[in-house]
Amino acid sequence: CPCPRSALRLPPVSRLPLAACVRSNSNRASVCRLHRQLYGRRYPVLLVSTDGSTVRLRYSEPKRILMLPLDSSTLPEAERKARLRRQFPSKPKAKAEESFEGIDLDTYKKFWKK
Repeated sequence: CPCPRSALRLPPVSRLPLAACVRSNSNRASVCRLHRQLYGRRYPVLLVSTDGSTVRLRYSEPKRILMLPLDSSTLPEAERKARLRRQFPSKPKAKAEESFEGIDLDTYKKFWKK
């Protein structure tokens, strides 16, 4: 006698090979980096302010540290000039060319071919 449970069973569904189940989307593994303008999630980032304090926040790009720029108008004049000197160092001065006037040529006479 056929059981009523066997009548409810569905026939087995044929499965696709494993290679056909691969999902190709923007989150797949890549060799270098994901080439996209907008990221779909927010990433934890450490924000460092000008006074040295840090805040953890969520940022739209995957970075480790964000540093806020220093406002040079709030600095004292001496420190501002020192920062500018470090940022834009002066060009190295040209060295004076050597002259052969002070050299005694008789001391090197033995090295010349005759």
